[in-house]
Amino acid sequence: MGKEESTEVLSIEGYEVRVTQADKPYLSKQTKLSKLDIVRYYLAVARGALGGIRDRPLVLKRFVNGAESEACYQKRAPTQRPPWLRTTRLAFPSGRTAEEVVIDNAAGLAWIVNLGCIELRPHPVRSGDLDHPDELRVDLDPGPGVSWVDVRQVALEVRSLLEEMGLRGWPKTSGSRGMHVNVRIYPQWTFAEVRRAAITLSRAVERRAPALASSKWWKEERHGVFLDYNQNAKDRTTCSACSVRPLVLSALTRIAHSRRVSLSRNVKDEHEHFPPFICDGEPNFFA
Repeated sequence: MGKEESTEVLSIEGYEVRVTQADKPYLSKQTKLSKLDIVRYYLAVARGALGGIRDRPLVLKRFVNGAESEACYQKRAPTQRPPWLRTTRLAFPSGRTAEEVVIDNAAGLAWIVNLGCIELRPHPVRSGDLDHPDELRVDLDPGPGVSWVDVRQVALEVRSLLEEMGLRGWPKTSGSRGMHVNVRIYPQWTFAEVRRAAITLSRAVERRAPALASSKWWKEERHGVFLDYNQNAKDRTTCSACSVRPLVLSALTRIAHSRRVSLSRNVKDEHEHFPPFICDGEPNFFA
């Protein structure tokens, strides 16, 4: 098929988005998906995907040669972009700045997927206040040989601790072997203060489940499930809900209600049997 033939023009909510090399294989080993297949997936789950990224600057993780090839990270928005696509300027600890993409709608979502961004990696801030996160992120990272049962138990300890503090965490699978718990907070604290809060939370969970959880930074001192508080540093991003991960069986990172976490038997059960986003009604996650 020629280059011209493999370009698909989509009309999305009044905007036109060109999907170039639409038939290009993005996954070809255990499942076969083209770039256009992945664009259509994101359009199908746009409400859930946009719930995690809307009004947030994004780091572009681009798999330009398909999901089975190496990715490159791009902070700066491409110079050639639609006039309706927003950007915002972020400043980093290094002193550098970057004009990053902000996605507001399904058309913008399709546009970045066309760039090869099959993972969605938003910063924990809104475009109106780039210095004060409105999300504290708890990354549960299991070490080698750690079972899903242990990950699940640590996630439930996190939930219990948050509830005691009057907070609610939104758990989701990471798309790999772990879990993320996103906690919406008021944008009143700096990145450094939110990171310190994440350290405190991690250590408190470790004290509650010392045989299962670890907050130790050095790998040789860790065991079980590592609570990676450094995901709250200013230059860090994590995969948002509904992201396609270029891993075995092209896993997704999915939102799961805490009661689902308590019932799931293994990470495969979590990935395969739960809808892309599960929650009570329309919670603040979609605000």
